[in-house]
Amino acid sequence: MNQENPFHARKSGILLHPTSLPGDAAFGDLGDKAFEFVDQLASSGQSWWQMLPVCPTDETGSPYVSSSTFAGNPLLISLERLAEEGLLSPEDLENHRLPDDGDIEPAQALKAHESLLAEAFETFSNDGGARDAAFTAFCEAQAGWLADYARFRALKRAFGGAPWWEWPEDARHKNPDDPDFDKNIRYAHFEQFLFDRQWRALKDYAAGIGVSFIGDIPIYVAHDSADVWARTHLFELDESRRPSAYAGAPPDYFNEDGQHWGNPLYDWAAHSDENFAWWKMRMAVNVSRFDALRLDHFIGFARFWAIPADAESPREGAWREGPGEAFFGALEEELGYLPLIAEDLGSVGDDVHALRDRFGLPGMRVLQFAFDGSPDNPHLPHNIPENTVVYTGTHDNDTALGWFHGADPILRNETPAGFAISRATALRTFGGEPEDINWSMIRAAMKSRAALAVIPAQDVLGLGNEGRMNRPGVPQGNWVWRMREGAWNGEIQERLLGLTQRSGRAPE
Repeated sequence: MNQENPFHARKSGILLHPTSLPGDAAFGDLGDKAFEFVDQLASSGQSWWQMLPVCPTDETGSPYVSSSTFAGNPLLISLERLAEEGLLSPEDLENHRLPDDGDIEPAQALKAHESLLAEAFETFSNDGGARDAAFTAFCEAQAGWLADYARFRALKRAFGGAPWWEWPEDARHKNPDDPDFDKNIRYAHFEQFLFDRQWRALKDYAAGIGVSFIGDIPIYVAHDSADVWARTHLFELDESRRPSAYAGAPPDYFNEDGQHWGNPLYDWAAHSDENFAWWKMRMAVNVSRFDALRLDHFIGFARFWAIPADAESPREGAWREGPGEAFFGALEEELGYLPLIAEDLGSVGDDVHALRDRFGLPGMRVLQFAFDGSPDNPHLPHNIPENTVVYTGTHDNDTALGWFHGADPILRNETPAGFAISRATALRTFGGEPEDINWSMIRAAMKSRAALAVIPAQDVLGLGNEGRMNRPGVPQGNWVWRMREGAWNGEIQERLLGLTQRSGRAPE
């Protein structure tokens, strides 16, 4: 599989997860509003649409904790499109519509959504859809991951949602006493078929008008996932099938005890023995969905923080050597050019930079991180190199306006020595006025030497911290931000287009 370098030309794009699109459903989906947003991107001179992971979410709605790193999120399936196909009736949609008088929990939305998908499945099955050539071809082409995922989903339902390590040890090969088990396996196939069909339609449409997609690959997967259940030998698990060590991060300025992420670690020796076959499949599936991929926690491929299962604090962990060049070399042999963006933020060290540069991967720069008082700070606009993707902020940051006007410790001079900065310094760096700092930062990103500038939609819309997508370390209230209907208007499009053109990033 050969890929061309997607960053060969100076371009820009927008960061917006599809669930944040406006619409009548509980969350944004792959329906009309997604196609409309692609049109808006093209009209604004944007060449890229970056998203968060599009896999199934956990009960909090986090796309970074998923039951499968391969599967598509069923919440993204447009029910309206299913009604247009005759798989649902208008009455079905109206009877299951959630109230719009308050915040909707992801678990509540998923339950309502899946009840309609189940009705569509009945219609599909009764009409002979299970024998449809396209459905059969999809199931066969994706069998490498889909068969395990579908069985995992059916077993999960049969055992009342219990984590897989509490299931009977023979569940991998023996069917449970559940009359609906085979039907539930077929339903999981159907759900992924719908996602894939709607995704391909959107991606093909976007490609036709010059808009490419950037996806997101978290380095680790969830313990309670089809990925770990189906291939336990590729992860560091003990005899009880629980992690013998966990992924995380060491202590730093902002986390004095470090971070415990709860993910099992890879047994990299086992992956190497199989020539990284699971990773090759993972990358191939995602490369087929996206034109480029942000590779999360890139440092973990050079070295990773391992926390013993019995540790009382993440600080008790230790660094271990990652798979390094052997890993990326194997991927390169399989895929050709690697269309990856290395998430190399933080204190990563020369070993990480060397691994990134060995394979020619662009790194990341974030303008909100530009203020540690050093003129050599790599996130300052004038220090950003060409082979880079620059952001005003990421999904884990506050919005530009929220960061500047809020209680960010950097701007309140309350961070450790060497990390003090004033709003006046930020204004001198970016120019403009306090009430317009978001556009000043967008302008700085656009004018930088970075090959690609990606702006969170919230910064283009001029939102404060009410538009924040995620607050790391806060378990509730994340991932639910929605763009207001009509917020992306002609005035914003014209302003963004003009800035894109003046910075030499508009399509030719």
